[in-house]
Amino acid sequence: MIITNLPDRTEAAEYYFTYIDKVPGGDIIGILETQQAQTLALLGGISEEKSMSRYAPDKWTIRQVLNHINDAERLFVSRALWFARGFDSPLPGFDQDIAVASAAADARTLSRHVEEFHTIRAATLSLFINLPAEAWSRKGIASGNPFTVRALAYITAGHVTHHTRIIEERYLMENGE
Repeated sequence: MIITNLPDRTEAAEYYFTYIDKVPGGDIIGILETQQAQTLALLGGISEEKSMSRYAPDKWTIRQVLNHINDAERLFVSRALWFARGFDSPLPGFDQDIAVASAAADARTLSRHVEEFHTIRAATLSLFINLPAEAWSRKGIASGNPFTVRALAYITAGHVTHHTRIIEERYLMENGE
């Protein structure tokens, strides 16, 4: 099934269009596949030493950013699975700061985070590729906000775009890497 229409403004809370609006039109499965390769290439150019850097004292390290990307993708996709399968119980919120503080991301190598991203994205693609057509428009509530499965797929892609741009512009560009 090819999903090419961007979600409309009724498919997610306005805040999430911060991510959805970063995704071009086109087949979301193809976008997620291309993004996986691009993200792995970007991360492959970062040294273990550089992965411990912060662009400001109160900001996350690159390892923490990637850990957050991985956690958020798991979260968005688990919500998509929940709604796609027809469950209607509202899902709880997610506090990224609690998650980052509890993850011990800097204790793991960048290469382990990259491997985890690769594995998570493969699972994401497997789920979305195998969804029946009617599942894409199913709706649910998470964090007190409405979502469609389609919106969650686009949020997943847009969230990675958001954070990889931050890595490129704030962590890597300063030192010409």
